[in-house]
Amino acid sequence: MTGVPASAAGGHASAPAVRPAGLWNIANILTMVRLLLVPGFVLLMFHNGGYDPAWRSFAWAAFAVAMITDLFDGHLARMYNLVTDFGKIADPIADKAIMGAALICLSVLDDLPWWVTGLVLVREIGITLMRFWVIRHGVIPASRGGKLKTLAQGVGVGMYILALTGPLATARFWVMAVAVALTLLTGLDYVRQAVVLRRAGLAAQRERVRLDSVR
Repeated sequence: MTGVPASAAGGHASAPAVRPAGLWNIANILTMVRLLLVPGFVLLMFHNGGYDPAWRSFAWAAFAVAMITDLFDGHLARMYNLVTDFGKIADPIADKAIMGAALICLSVLDDLPWWVTGLVLVREIGITLMRFWVIRHGVIPASRGGKLKTLAQGVGVGMYILALTGPLATARFWVMAVAVALTLLTGLDYVRQAVVLRRAGLAAQRERVRLDSVR
């Protein structure tokens, strides 16, 4: 030891190592809560025959909590460097699980046409699989339209979960119609982005192979 600080001796102080986020962090806990809410939501929806306004209100509360946690867990993970492999997999599963459960329950109870449920589920599952298909070429970011779609779906499905009557029952039809339209339009846009991203990735790969062969 010379007693001379590393900076004075011309050395460089090593940067503190960033500890990887553990499994039990606030973002992952919110995701787990959302997953646990799914079976609870289903039980509340079908309790007492599925048409009791009080129990439907409880089901709506569970759905609302799940949707609110969806807004916060990803934001917290990015803000506080809490991104984990578990979160990357569990977060989209939790999102699709609560929305899929709500749509299927509503269709089973004849509150929502099956074609709406099928269209939304096929779009959501298809886009998720497509993201994994092109992930080696890049990440398809969430668009503003996609965020509006999620908001419209959440509001529309939430209104159908509640036992609404009169003008509000009419309003929920139009909110859901907007959600379905956004589901289709944003789905087509994501497909376009995926095709463009994959073509660019393949072209870059071919260019790297060509350059390697020239060297």
